[in-house]
Amino acid sequence: MTIDHRQAVPATTRTTLRVLVLGLLVAVLSAVTFGSSGAVAKSLLVEGWSPGAAVTARIVLGAVILAVPATLSMRGHWHLLRRPVTWAHVTTFGVLAVAGAQLFYFLAVERLSVGVALMLEYLGPILVVGWLWLVRSQRPRPLTVGGIGVAMLGLLLVLDVLGDAQLSGIGVMWGLFAAVGLAAFFVVGADDATGLPPLAFACLGLLVGAATLLLAGAVGLVPMRWDTVDVTVSGYAVAWWVPVLWLGLVAAAIAYLTGVVAARALGAKVSSFVGLTEVMFAVLWAWVLLAELPAAVQLLGGLLILAGVVLVKLDERPDDREGAHEPLEVEPIPDVDVPAPQP
Repeated sequence: MTIDHRQAVPATTRTTLRVLVLGLLVAVLSAVTFGSSGAVAKSLLVEGWSPGAAVTARIVLGAVILAVPATLSMRGHWHLLRRPVTWAHVTTFGVLAVAGAQLFYFLAVERLSVGVALMLEYLGPILVVGWLWLVRSQRPRPLTVGGIGVAMLGLLLVLDVLGDAQLSGIGVMWGLFAAVGLAAFFVVGADDATGLPPLAFACLGLLVGAATLLLAGAVGLVPMRWDTVDVTVSGYAVAWWVPVLWLGLVAAAIAYLTGVVAARALGAKVSSFVGLTEVMFAVLWAWVLLAELPAAVQLLGGLLILAGVVLVKLDERPDDREGAHEPLEVEPIPDVDVPAPQP
């Protein structure tokens, strides 16, 4: 009997296109769900909730919702929690990407306009490109640089930053710290060195983030005010827990889970630029839920963001993705004549 060595070598590229398409779809879903948080949370804010209380409720509930499926996904993986690298990644993700980005953004908004604060936070994808250049020697090529420029121009138009430019040195500093938190979301989320399933990683990150936010509230760093009066969502009076449930389930549990899955599938650079579409979807959510019609310039900005994402993706090479490994070199197995078994 002859063993064909070609049958022993798996095809390394048979699912590349499928992973890419699914990764992009999941990344867009993450942006859609994240983008809903502002319009939904506004119904709470107008009734006396502080931003810190709203986002803390969102993160705590998101962690609780993911707890059971995350526990089930850990079957056969519990030993990974004994590794220091696991807790280093989870803690970094929870403190910087979950809590840090939120806390620093709120601190920035106290001294800057919302548009400027968001613009600073969404410099995160540029920090991702810089990180990959410095740490992984992935120097940005012309298409990536062009994509950054086009996407940032689109972001300027969507946020209408040029029409409201209130500046503060301390506020700018907090905004840049928020950008670091956003960059950490994609860089750490894309790194699967922990071996944890995405469900477990997202849940643990939310738990760490929730603990950080609760601590910040306890020491008075972030005001915590809430109320149980009915709120108005899309013109309808609903109980306060309806938007809170949406924030926890959709804008936290689903958003962070799909964000981690997309980052692992696409890598930090591409997933971070797809994440810029969150701003565009936030405008659309405000249109649907708050009847705040987007201006024509904002729609143009959304198209430019999409164009920037396409340019960055076109510039990506297979070895650019985090977690990508060099293909294993398999020595050819010579044809072997195996004698038939003797009776």
